[in-house]
Amino acid sequence: MTDPIIASGLKTVRIEEQAIRALSERIDDQFKQAVEKILSIKGRVVVTGVGKSGIIAQKMVATLNSTGTPSMYLHPTDAIHGDMGMVRKEDAVIAISKSGSSEEMVYLLPLLKRIPVPIICMVGNLKSKMAELADIVLNIHVQEEACPHDLAPTSSTTATLVMGDALAVALLEARNFTKEDFAFFHPGGALGRRLLLTVREFMVTGNELPVARPETRMKEVLFIITSKRLGSCLITDPEGKLAGIITDGDIRRSIEKYPDFLSLQASEIMGRSPKTILPETLASTALSKMEAFNITQLAVTDEAGKPVGIVHIHDLIKAGLDG
Repeated sequence: MTDPIIASGLKTVRIEEQAIRALSERIDDQFKQAVEKILSIKGRVVVTGVGKSGIIAQKMVATLNSTGTPSMYLHPTDAIHGDMGMVRKEDAVIAISKSGSSEEMVYLLPLLKRIPVPIICMVGNLKSKMAELADIVLNIHVQEEACPHDLAPTSSTTATLVMGDALAVALLEARNFTKEDFAFFHPGGALGRRLLLTVREFMVTGNELPVARPETRMKEVLFIITSKRLGSCLITDPEGKLAGIITDGDIRRSIEKYPDFLSLQASEIMGRSPKTILPETLASTALSKMEAFNITQLAVTDEAGKPVGIVHIHDLIKAGLDG
């Protein structure tokens, strides 16, 4: 026998799943017209709704804004008390209501038509007053709410949310909105960090950079590594180009191998094929390269091969680039 709590949860999921499935038949010419109308405007998409529809409207605005369609939420009550001035004739309006007969919305739409702006209504009743007033109608009708009393908006808000997402994604694709565009609108998020931050923003430079010449004795190289606290030293040739690198690992191995370690020259123990990266490379790429080669830092060089910095894996992980 199924636990009643589990049975209730499964029933809700099934009902809402059916509501979403029904939407596939409503991605039709009206949907296409809605997308084309939004693409054609020079202003913003103004999304309005009251109650639960208002909450869905705000989420829709957030999704549209983050995917390249400038949008704003307008509360119907605020609109008729002064905020109508926020709506311009260059805008388009998406009005949301399950019944299509919400008193506030029915009062607001004729006022919006005077501006005038195109009105896209998302309603669950195609014979409603809002549907009559709309230029374009998107059908969000559901057979039943998941609420056992068929009262609390559940399936209907889910269907509305999905229809809004369908609009946002269709607009995104029509605008050729890229991952990089998305990252630009989400600079504080993990994706934004991975797609926007470059090596230049993390690399150690200038006087903090440990650098020595090939003929430098290891006694001095050790001092440089210790004072700069990066665990390595870049070795440059007479032209200033990167010739090699000495790491903590190189030092440990050389101490065991050479009794006269401190008198050796840097060129005698340096790694001659150091892994490098350019300053404008994405920091996430630098992290992937370090992980691939199982190293903790990369020498940063300019186009001429001259070292301009060092980037350390700890700094990249600390910035959340491994997320």
